[in-house]
Amino acid sequence: MKINDTIHLDVAGENALILYFSPREQNSLVVSAEINRKVQQAEQLIRQHLSAVIVDLIPSYASILVVFDLVKIDHHHLRNQLQELLKQCNLANSKLGRLIELPCYYSLESGMDLVRIAKHAKLSVEQVIALHQGQEYRVYAIGFAPGFAYLGEVDERIAMPRLTTPRLKVPKGAVAIADRQTAVYPAQSPGGWNIIGLCPVDMFNPQAKPIMPLAVGDRVKFIAIDRQLYLNQGGKLS
Repeated sequence: MKINDTIHLDVAGENALILYFSPREQNSLVVSAEINRKVQQAEQLIRQHLSAVIVDLIPSYASILVVFDLVKIDHHHLRNQLQELLKQCNLANSKLGRLIELPCYYSLESGMDLVRIAKHAKLSVEQVIALHQGQEYRVYAIGFAPGFAYLGEVDERIAMPRLTTPRLKVPKGAVAIADRQTAVYPAQSPGGWNIIGLCPVDMFNPQAKPIMPLAVGDRVKFIAIDRQLYLNQGGKLS
């Protein structure tokens, strides 16, 4: 179902619809701040006007999964309401997300892939660090694991493909690069991203309010800290 020139809607399950904000014929992942701002604005509109019938909203780079309460509404009526509501989407009126500063301990001790990235980019380790913390990143999506925020875009000079063989254990708080994305691992887990540092901030804490420090649409800036400050802020070294 076509809502307008850029938004399409499909059935995604018995009690779910999915909104697409980029052309469906594209098979590759679209990383676009403009498209993601439309996703963010649509999510805000849906939460504001349809919260009584919505169970969950899961935004991503260029889509939103809308999970609804079948007792309160059906596919047909929700589609009609979404169609009317999303006509209000106006990118010019969308607000920038919050700017969140995340501390990062960049070092050969905490960034096991820094030297390899530097060699690949023909730069010094210090230049790689400067390029990484010199960017302002947008939170495009949260997925893979609770609190795992996909941030883009990394300076193309230090973009790196994922590891051919993922590591069995990536430490909690690892700041890493994959292609032109960067992220902070919210917990120890397997992973194939290139590690350049460690962040002491909890990216997911069910006891905290909010449980995640980042939301889709936020902007992130990494700030270099030294080893002692990293430890003082609760960071751990293996």
